[in-house]
Amino acid sequence: MPKLDISIHTQLSEIPKSDWDSLANPDGERFDPFLSWDFLEALESSGAASPEEGWAPHHLLVRDEEGSARATLPLYLKTHSYGEFVFDHAWADAYARVGGNYYPKLLSAVPFTPVTGRRLLYDRSVEGAPVYRDALLSAAIQIADQNNLSSLHLNFLSEDEYEQLGQIGFLQRTDQQFHFENRGYQSFDDFLAELTSQKRKNLRKERAKAVDGLTIQWLQGDDIQPHHWDVFYAFYLDTGSRKWGSPYLNRETFELIHQRLRDKCLLIFALDGDRPIAGALNLIGSDTLYGRYWGRLEERPFLHFEICYYQAIDYAMKHGLQRVEAGAQGGHKLARGYVPKTTYSAHWIAHEGLRNAIDDYLERERFAVSQEQGYLEERTPFRKSGSDT
Repeated sequence: MPKLDISIHTQLSEIPKSDWDSLANPDGERFDPFLSWDFLEALESSGAASPEEGWAPHHLLVRDEEGSARATLPLYLKTHSYGEFVFDHAWADAYARVGGNYYPKLLSAVPFTPVTGRRLLYDRSVEGAPVYRDALLSAAIQIADQNNLSSLHLNFLSEDEYEQLGQIGFLQRTDQQFHFENRGYQSFDDFLAELTSQKRKNLRKERAKAVDGLTIQWLQGDDIQPHHWDVFYAFYLDTGSRKWGSPYLNRETFELIHQRLRDKCLLIFALDGDRPIAGALNLIGSDTLYGRYWGRLEERPFLHFEICYYQAIDYAMKHGLQRVEAGAQGGHKLARGYVPKTTYSAHWIAHEGLRNAIDDYLERERFAVSQEQGYLEERTPFRKSGSDT
């Protein structure tokens, strides 16, 4: 066992950007914008992910005896379960009814972002690399145990991490999202050609109705100016006030994202003349377009589908991206070519009774998720082999 130094950091800014990014997005591997130091630190320094908001950073960093960064874990001490998209409120309520304190808990996730990705970030290029991963897990569990915390959660894991954690006793949970898979399409018509005739007609009608009298604008990189973020932030506040009551991000968050990641941002606006009336923010990975936030100042038929789903498909095809991930939930995405994909999380529960109850529940939930996914896969809008119906 090599000698390792494991430290806890209550601000991501305490960890050098180069160290973090070398582990989160190693050269030659797919780029995940949400794991980047730039994105996560923007959430913290803008106050969106902060102790005052119930997100107290406790990031772990593992260095070897030469001082080289070998592993890190994005980790937060949570005093509530908002902004996670893996819902455990019922677990907290059940524990409270028997006198337990579910909060605070430990969570490894990207705040406010239901996007699948690695959570155990370690240098896999060196011999014996799994020892660094194991050191992260041991340290996180030790923090929870020594501080009498109820639980440790890792949300929206990669599938291999999910399997590894299940093998060492973490409780396993699944859910589903709807993603668009680019099957080598060169145009939207190529995509439509794979749908049933009725679905093709429906989508064409939706798109025509959505953009009637409007102009669609894509903005990326230096084309995005501060006034565009002002407009988009108004859209974001409108959606937040209707859905969540209190939006998670603030204007400074978007300003920092603009400064650091503008080349990875895609704003899609719908304009009535020169006036933007709706828009969506997407982040661009190496092979994936991630739809994040949407809002509008006017209600127009099908405009949400056009801005968030169809325009994203257009962009992905034009830029050779393999998929579009359009956020959590949304069965209405199925009819628009977004197919069900399993999402994964893993959970360490300290209290044996609560752990056993949750384990029993999750076994039944996983079965239900699998059954529903199979049902939905039979009802995608794509043509069956040799058929146009």
